[in-house]
Amino acid sequence: MNLPRFHARVHPEIAVKFVLFPYLIAQGAWLRHKALELPEPQGARSGVAGQGAPLRILILGDSSAAGVGTEHQRQALSGQLQMLLAPHYEVHWHLEAKTGRTTRQMFKRLVKMHPEPFDIAVTALGVNDITKRASRENWLEDTELMLDLLRTKFGVRQVYVSGIPRIGDFPLLPPLLRWLLGKQGMRYDAGLVEKIQNRPNTFHIPADLPLEGLMARDGFHPGPVVYAEWAKRLAEQILHNFPSAPPAAVQVVKN
Repeated sequence: MNLPRFHARVHPEIAVKFVLFPYLIAQGAWLRHKALELPEPQGARSGVAGQGAPLRILILGDSSAAGVGTEHQRQALSGQLQMLLAPHYEVHWHLEAKTGRTTRQMFKRLVKMHPEPFDIAVTALGVNDITKRASRENWLEDTELMLDLLRTKFGVRQVYVSGIPRIGDFPLLPPLLRWLLGKQGMRYDAGLVEKIQNRPNTFHIPADLPLEGLMARDGFHPGPVVYAEWAKRLAEQILHNFPSAPPAAVQVVKN
């Protein structure tokens, strides 16, 4: 059998997808049938916590932003983050997240939302774009549209963009899909870093967290320990970067 020749600059995972596309489609269908569907956790999706200068935070994204893999929002990203920031600010937080949401769907949701002002936005998107086969270029364009809208409609002063997690470490995936999606995830994340590097007050938060033994029981979503570490990284960056941060809080981060 003579396989097609690919240009030298074609990424290996793209060549694999081309050659094995029918097999990958079948494997994806088998996974959807096998996968354990975890619910989004209970708990408030907005609130006020802490004392000090007001800090308005919008957390938006997919099932990871929604906290799938935990029992309650207190264990999820939103709960962990507001708990870490509450000693320094009066945190007004709002969670806008849904399982399965892509970046384009998030943009459309933001278009429909009432234009409430926020100081900070935290995004957690991209995995669904990859699994639903959005091209990297289209995904990056959707991301840019979303970031622009956060500035113009919601007055967001700083955006913290969570990177693509290490999909190649997800226990649910069989070896070939794990390799393929892992490679794609790294390539998409590199494009994300490049896309936002010249955007003012936009920060990439790497998602290179260790996942072995720390995933939820579905093998696809973070467990509480991963959410806690993710929230810690975000809180450190926010305390270091945000202009209203008290000097003592900044000093803690620098040490």
